[in-house]
Amino acid sequence: MRVALISDTHLPSLIRSPDELGPELGAFLVGADLILHAGDVVRPYVLDWCEQFAPVIVARGNNDAFEDERMRPVQLLDIEGWRIGMIHELRPEHRPVPELLTAFGGEQLDVIIAGDTHIERIEYREGALVLNSGSPTLPHHREMCLGTVGLLEISDGRIHAEIVALGQPGARPTPWQPRHLLIEDRRFVCEGPGALVTG
Repeated sequence: MRVALISDTHLPSLIRSPDELGPELGAFLVGADLILHAGDVVRPYVLDWCEQFAPVIVARGNNDAFEDERMRPVQLLDIEGWRIGMIHELRPEHRPVPELLTAFGGEQLDVIIAGDTHIERIEYREGALVLNSGSPTLPHHREMCLGTVGLLEISDGRIHAEIVALGQPGARPTPWQPRHLLIEDRRFVCEGPGALVTG
């Protein structure tokens, strides 16, 4: 199963639609089986835009002052035998995994997804994959430009997790870069640049 991860779209702002940043986000979402949005959508039409590509599930962000049946404060899912939890705010994300799990009522999770920081994170530690896809529109709280999204390719016993840079926002160097992790048989197998694996 191909699961696209996005967060902190914060639209409308200087732009109204993701299309105004270019075709990159739409091209990334094509082929997704499910989209998980980790909050700060701001307006529900952004979810409608996403839903042209795949079903959408959302964790309510602190800027999401609207009601939508696709949105809850905490989302818990089972996909291909993996227990996944998603919440908007999980600061500080570097805390031990048992502390992070208190935000999910102590649920035992294989994958923990958060947003809010606008800074991408991909780690495998203490038996859990911890992900923040950053922001596709306001990466690192900079000006509106192409940022990052996340991807989970999930099957029974295997997860390939990736942070995807949507494009080069200009000539300036940017701090975000592609990163990936592979877990097989619930064991870490390999990592790409910028990923963190401990314990």
